[in-house]
Amino acid sequence: MLSETLSKRLNAQINHECASIALYMQMSAWCAHKGYDGCAHFFRLQAHEERGHMEKLFEYMLETGGLPTFGTLAAPPLSWKNLRDLFQATLEHEQTVSREISALVETALGEKDFSTFSFLQWYVAEQHEEEHRLTTILDRIDMITTEGHGVFTIDREISRLTHAKSG
Repeated sequence: MLSETLSKRLNAQINHECASIALYMQMSAWCAHKGYDGCAHFFRLQAHEERGHMEKLFEYMLETGGLPTFGTLAAPPLSWKNLRDLFQATLEHEQTVSREISALVETALGEKDFSTFSFLQWYVAEQHEEEHRLTTILDRIDMITTEGHGVFTIDREISRLTHAKSG
């Protein structure tokens, strides 16, 4: 049975994951609107992945006697200056999620809830992977000029990376 504190924190994380879904769908829409089809696809896949993260938390709460609850979500930003800023915002968002997961892990350990601690280890590893991938993308964007042909190359490279992960 989950403690009241862990139930509140897990529900907060469910809602953070829902906010991530909305953010990544908006990022996908912005990319598609700008003609960055590879990046639009990347963010659609990210949104799908975040839904899986949310559902995993949802199921865990039900399995451990908790009641998943949903709150109000703030609207995500609608646009970004350029692709570099978009991916920088994505990295910063994932770093925030990593801090949220770490706080959850700390709570589980503090309460000696080793089942929840064990469950959360998947999220810790997932966040490491996300931050590494986004840092790699930003490094590649920095290597490629963001003017003219560079934007096309960036979009194509994001598409290639996306297909490598989903394939």
